[in-house]
Amino acid sequence: MRSIWKGSITFGLVNVPVKVYSATENHDVVLHQVHDADGGRIRYLRRCEACHQIIDFEHIDKAWADGETSVLVTEADLASLPAERRREIDVVEFVPSGQLDPIMFERTYFLEPDGSSKRAYVLLRRTLESTDRTAIVYFALRQKTRLGALRVRGDVLMLQSLLWSDEVRTPDFPDISEPVVVTDRELELSAALVESFAADFTPQDFADDYQAQLRELIEAKSARGDTSNAPRSPSERHDGDPSASADVIDLMEALRRSIERSRTGRSEMG
Repeated sequence: MRSIWKGSITFGLVNVPVKVYSATENHDVVLHQVHDADGGRIRYLRRCEACHQIIDFEHIDKAWADGETSVLVTEADLASLPAERRREIDVVEFVPSGQLDPIMFERTYFLEPDGSSKRAYVLLRRTLESTDRTAIVYFALRQKTRLGALRVRGDVLMLQSLLWSDEVRTPDFPDISEPVVVTDRELELSAALVESFAADFTPQDFADDYQAQLRELIEAKSARGDTSNAPRSPSERHDGDPSASADVIDLMEALRRSIERSRTGRSEMG
């Protein structure tokens, strides 16, 4: 892995230099847009609406507009902002780990001790582990001031950027707030259904079947020389569960069927 950023974790008088690495990667197959008649790549031109010229990247700046006026913001302007120049991950508080709502998690990064900071790095990691606390931090990355959570994953400190509180929407679904009667028997059957699917989560047991099938499709088409003017494949049709119908099925009956289907599937796999 190659680090994307260098900085220091700071709390009190403690300073821990670290390197920052992306913790995740995208494995999706990249598909390009092409002309169906001749297979030529479709390109998008950076055309100016005022002069109608094609503009090179070196002459492109950013601007803020409110519909009537436009304020030009250059790369030099952005680089002059204090937050962008900061190379510190500032700890502002240590909170119980259970207080963090997963909906706020955004991107995840691994932190590696930089230089001679290993002792301070390990001290911070062990302290977070022993206290079951998460450090809430401020940091700047890619021209944005960010809120983050500094946590432990194995032997590594992990930084997760967090959404700001006003970026998380409040659900407003009036229908679900209306009183609904759920019987004890329905709860019992529902719990039995949950138990029939109960397992320990092992991420390695799951794979992206769509991407695997897409790669197989591309390899097969390439092997038979179908490398241009490829015929369009019909859209895959997803028919619903044949046991379902337009009519509303009684909840109790649906739970019974689900449990039976789960048990049958488990016995066949066994």
